[in-house]
Order: sequence, then structure tokens, then C-alpha cells
Amino acid sequence: MDAEGNPRHPGDMRGQIGLALDNLQAVLSGAGMELGHVTRLAIYTTDVDEALKHFDLLGMRFGAARCAPPMTLLGVTRLAIPGLLFEIEATACA
Repeated sequence: MDAEGNPRHPGDMRGQIGLALDNLQAVLSGAGMELGHVTRLAIYTTDVDEALKHFDLLGMRFGAARCAPPMTLLGVTRLAIPGLLFEIEATACA
């Protein structure tokens, strides 16, 4: 989703994962935290195999933060907003 709440990168799993991580970092930053504060991830995707092809993006971001939170990856039929392929939910502690 962009800053106005609109889906971005239709049909582009890699683009949506990258934007989801950008958004996560922005929210954490706004709370005075960073990726290293993440203690748990829940990821929802409409295509597990396609999402896994792009998990290097998570590795690059969380690896740079020296953080490897436990993660749940769930395949779903669809997400709440049409066009979304990937959604990330994070728990963070300061």
C-alpha cells in the first residue's frame, strides 16, 4: 500500500514485498524503533511459492539489522484489499 492506502505494484510480488518492508521500516522508525526490534513476523500471501522466490528481500533487510525473528508464512485465497499479493504483520518491542 502507498501512503494514501492504495495498492501498488499490481501482479508484482517482489515489488509488493519491497514496499511492505519499506512501510514496516517507516512505521518502526515513527515509533523510534528499527527492524532489530521486531520479535515476530506473520506473513500472508496469495502465492506461497512466488513469495518464497523473493524472500531474499527479507534476508537482506533483517540480515543487515542482525535480526532473525520467528516467522509464520500462510497461504491465503485472497487478502482483504483486491490486488494485494503479500501482507506482513510484525510485533516489535523497544
